[in-house]
Amino acid sequence: AFRIFELKFTMMHQCSLECGCVERDEQKNITAESGQDVILTCRAANNNNIFVEWRRVDLDDYVLLYGDEGSVLEDQHPSFKNRVDLQDRQMKDGDVSLILKNVMIADSGTYECRVIQRGHSHKKTVIKNKPICIMDLKDGSIGWKVALSIFCLLLVAAVAVFMYRKC
Repeated sequence: AFRIFELKFTMMHQCSLECGCVERDEQKNITAESGQDVILTCRAANNNNIFVEWRRVDLDDYVLLYGDEGSVLEDQHPSFKNRVDLQDRQMKDGDVSLILKNVMIADSGTYECRVIQRGHSHKKTVIKNKPICIMDLKDGSIGWKVALSIFCLLLVAAVAVFMYRKC
């Protein structure tokens, strides 16, 4: 039995590494079945000496931390191990989109994409601005639950009317 999820993706800001932000009110609804792979889109201004950090705001551990030498596996939330990757590991044209594999209800929440730039002195500079994008994952099967509940209620009412008329 597959469960259906509705992904509500909101691109709140597109921020360059120089902290210049462009406001956006772009919203995308994605429907996915349990077990499918989903791509959470995110872009940075460029791919020069950057690390990308994907987080879900209700978790202490990160979803994915990726940099010059690949994924950093320390402190990754256990439920995302072997289920997340960057769409483009070279981060060409600043593409830091996340592939979330085998989607499930437990993945519900708000996701943040943040870009960290490493300067020439090899010190990390965290860009202190709002997240590049936020994605909400919601269980879309609630509509089916409501419809099924209404159907059952109508069925019980019809049986009650039938029994009443028979008496």
